[in-house]
Amino acid sequence: MTAPRTPAPVRKVFGRLSLPERTFVADALRTETVGGVLLLLAAITALIWANVPALHDSYESVGHYHLGPEALGLNLSVEHWAADGLLAIFFFVAGIELKRELVAGDLKDPKAAALPVVAALCGMAVPALVYTLTSLTGHGSSAGWAVPTATDIAFALAVLAVIGTSLPSALRAFLLTLAVVDDLFAILIIAIFFTSQIDFAALGGAVVGLIVFWLLLRKGVRGWYVYVPLALVIWGLMYNSGVHATIAGVAMGLMLRCTRREGEEHSPGERIEHLVRPLSAGLAVPLFALFSAGVAVSGGALGDVFAQPETLGVVLGLVVGKTVGIFGGTWLTARFTRASLSDDLEWADVFAVATLAGIGFTVSLLIGELAFAGDAAMTDEVKAAVLLGSLTAAILATVLLKIRNAKYRGMVEAEERDEDASGIPDIYEQDEPEYHLRMAAIHERKAAEHRRLAEEKLAARHALAEVTGRAGEEDHRRA
Repeated sequence: MTAPRTPAPVRKVFGRLSLPERTFVADALRTETVGGVLLLLAAITALIWANVPALHDSYESVGHYHLGPEALGLNLSVEHWAADGLLAIFFFVAGIELKRELVAGDLKDPKAAALPVVAALCGMAVPALVYTLTSLTGHGSSAGWAVPTATDIAFALAVLAVIGTSLPSALRAFLLTLAVVDDLFAILIIAIFFTSQIDFAALGGAVVGLIVFWLLLRKGVRGWYVYVPLALVIWGLMYNSGVHATIAGVAMGLMLRCTRREGEEHSPGERIEHLVRPLSAGLAVPLFALFSAGVAVSGGALGDVFAQPETLGVVLGLVVGKTVGIFGGTWLTARFTRASLSDDLEWADVFAVATLAGIGFTVSLLIGELAFAGDAAMTDEVKAAVLLGSLTAAILATVLLKIRNAKYRGMVEAEERDEDASGIPDIYEQDEPEYHLRMAAIHERKAAEHRRLAEEKLAARHALAEVTGRAGEEDHRRA
């Protein structure tokens, strides 16, 4: 007779993260949250600057002011520098994040990677489909199909910071990983669909520069004074090639080593990401928002968003398409991989996070500019649609997350509880004998303290009883 098969353990969707992954996610999201708040402030500043009549002309003149060497083909407007130059830093960080996820994070394990990858793909395909159907039904242009496909992780986390919702680390990690995969496909969309004419000489020079960049990393050459000038040359060549210059950023990010060698506390990719992420989240992305989000907002302009098929498609893509795509992709993955949802969560929580992912800002604005290049009026209308769609998604997500906020607080408190003061949350030490010995010693000290207090109170009661008894005897004698 053959021994019965042991059933495979049921994998939990959004289960507890490992301690190293939880630490990395917490650090990354802390920086992104601060950057997201700055991004939110930059967007509000841009809207005020562009809509106050006395300031509107100065906004236009600053955004269209040109600077840079004409001989190198880099005499660009400030707005152009923000979109093609500063966002290269953002995509550089995205490249490092993606590389780390592929070699050391959740995407390393195909089973664990299936969930965010499928969710991200569905979260891009469904919004594109919603936009296309809406636009074709209204006899509009299909050029903006890619606008609602992007998720802005910084803006989403800014919303979380403002409303004070404490998402459990597993849901936050899912949101971060989803955005990383989302960024990868957004980069591919930009490279494939928004590159019209290619200067092969400049592109060849950029490729040679990338090879030199990779060889220097391989040889272990160190020093910012080597890599920063080389990166600027690669970026300039990539820009002049006709391929969107942000591709240079992600390519260099993917080349960094993100695995630790013996004796290393952090890999080179982790160190550089730690240095560059604040620059990306705190400067590059907010400045891009400042010069991209300044669109005319009025009752009539907002009404026009729902009157044109292109802009209506963007709003519906972000609000409906993103939510349905990410939630549906997550549910289908869990259904067909026989995974079960974590005991502490409900599918309503996944739906709320999917709604939050409908906040598309940075990359959506960039794709909107590329999709309708040459049509300034439509570009501004699409930007207004991105702002309105993102705002609607943020409000819906806020309502849904607030309903479960008390439950989230309890989960986060349980994740962070450290009663033995070891510096490691107790939930990660449940299988360690040393942890239980420390807790036993703590309980013994507490028990000894309680015994002492009980004995003192008992002695006080006895003393009070004796005093009361003597007073009663004296009163009886007098009587």
